[in-house]
Amino acid sequence: MLIGNERVSPMIRSALVTGAGGGLGRAVALALAARECTVVALDINGPAAEETAAEAASGLITPLVLDLTAPGAAELAVAESLEALGGLDIVVNNAGWGIGEAFLAMTEASWDRTLALNLKAVALICAAAGRHMKARGSGRIVNVTSPASRMALPNYLAYAASKAGVDAVTRAAALALAPFGVRVNSVAPGMMDTAMQVVTERQLAAIEGREDVDAFLAERTGRIPIGRRTDVETVAGMIVWLALDAPEYITAERLNVSGGLDRD
Repeated sequence: MLIGNERVSPMIRSALVTGAGGGLGRAVALALAARECTVVALDINGPAAEETAAEAASGLITPLVLDLTAPGAAELAVAESLEALGGLDIVVNNAGWGIGEAFLAMTEASWDRTLALNLKAVALICAAAGRHMKARGSGRIVNVTSPASRMALPNYLAYAASKAGVDAVTRAAALALAPFGVRVNSVAPGMMDTAMQVVTERQLAAIEGREDVDAFLAERTGRIPIGRRTDVETVAGMIVWLALDAPEYITAERLNVSGGLDRD
């Protein structure tokens, strides 16, 4: 079908969303289901994934419990999604983890977990899903990155480095899969008051010796040019746009939904 000069694919129906037990991942899964997509909502937290499915109340969301840091988990996530959905048109790599720790006190364990989930799993899911999408001749992958990937954050370095890696994976996957009709892009959310954000900001405040957490949070919010934080529904809307509505000519791009915090 042609709209203007752009060729638009038929509505995409099947999706895998990682980290879908809450926060942004849940919002994305619900938004896709609202567009009549069938969705696998993957999370390490089984009850949370089931809550996401129950909240949709449509039968379109299937929960999947999986630890993406486990050996073979990335390929298993794609295989289980294919079995549940009969195909896979969309992948949203949203699962992530971060910890605030002082630069001089960084631990090997925190680096291992952060890179395993935020980066390695993303790359391997892109490849596993990409093989299926290549055979089908179409597909869309959206990776969740962060403004942190372009910032000097000594007390949040493992997370920032992992998201810089996600940017590299997105560009590489987009080039590798472009000839086969698969589009790969990313979304960089701004500050959202998710459960993970609340924990990490309190960790960062403690590292900096800030006892007035509210003042610390207000200062961070003050860095946003628009002057306020965003919410998961707004960011989910941008992810769904890339997954379903964006022109086929868009790939290897990064959509900043950060209120101007990420200015490039």
